[in-house]
Amino acid sequence: MPLDFFDKIDSQLEKELPFVAYRKPNEKSVKAIFQNDDGLHHLKDYSETGFVFAPFDSDAPAILLNLDEVLHLDAFPDKSNSPSQNVGEEPGEEQHAFHLDLVKKGIADIKSGKFDKVVLSRSIMVKADTSPLSLFQTLLQQCKTAFCYLWYHPKVGLWLGATPEILLTFHNRKLTTMSLAGTQNYKDNVNPTWGNKELEEQQLVTNYILKALEGKVSNLERTPTESVRAGALMHLRTKISGNATQENLGPIINALHPTPAVCGMPKGETKAFILREENYDREFYTGFLGELNFKTERNRNTRPGNTENNVYRSISKNTTLFVNLRCMQVVNDTIQIYVGGGVTKDSDPEKEWKETVAKSKTMLKVILATE
Repeated sequence: MPLDFFDKIDSQLEKELPFVAYRKPNEKSVKAIFQNDDGLHHLKDYSETGFVFAPFDSDAPAILLNLDEVLHLDAFPDKSNSPSQNVGEEPGEEQHAFHLDLVKKGIADIKSGKFDKVVLSRSIMVKADTSPLSLFQTLLQQCKTAFCYLWYHPKVGLWLGATPEILLTFHNRKLTTMSLAGTQNYKDNVNPTWGNKELEEQQLVTNYILKALEGKVSNLERTPTESVRAGALMHLRTKISGNATQENLGPIINALHPTPAVCGMPKGETKAFILREENYDREFYTGFLGELNFKTERNRNTRPGNTENNVYRSISKNTTLFVNLRCMQVVNDTIQIYVGGGVTKDSDPEKEWKETVAKSKTMLKVILATE
């Protein structure tokens, strides 16, 4: 029963014990993973099994939740509670000016040759006395094509979000990732017109990922770039796939994270710029999260009447990781929303600001619909 499922989550919160509840894109079932103690376990080498939650700063440790108890909800009831009125933030002039100045610094460093692209972000503070569980249920209702999650650890905090971007999937030696860049509002058109700035940004990201995977992934292939919808926004996406070994999973993740879509290129220079200039700690925003080495068991011989089926079973490890975008952190009665955008030499600071405003509406609508 749904009530039992969400009651268990509520109980885990009251006991201040770690858990994560989530639903994958375009799926109906919701899964919850509960850890039986409040231990803070850090990822060591990607050979472990659990739910991983990693920060933006790849030099900081990632957190691993143990699979002590797993619950499934077959389907979350579909009912719309979207707000009818338009929603948006009311930023102060000081924040607006700071972000414009930040983007200008980024453009100046790009033109001086320090790096090719940098992703710059900001946070929005909202006062809202809303339960995290209610926010999560609203996310499930409003964001069916995204990875929706509610994550909690008493020693770290409470995060939730609805991200459209896969970092990677790994199953039976098949690895798939994507480059996702460019943003514009959805206007009843699944094939919008893209400008040079967005097309160049997408190509830069795609080329960077292909180069990062060289020597770690064989038989690399890429799909044609396409426009994809994520709620009220449109993005450019290119899928990249190839073959890899389990031993290379860690090096591949380290090569990809943080991706050019959330950090920049080259990674070292842009990451240093972000940590120095953004003037706030992203924490887990633009990090990654998901299932690490989850085991799937299947029969290898499925011929009818074969009584030896149970003997021929294979166990595969599956990893599905998402970039932590469109997310928020809840601290008491304050919700912190995180938004950002890619900056290139052709960027316009005011347009970059407006892009963050457009991206903020996804989480602001969730908050408004939940109140």
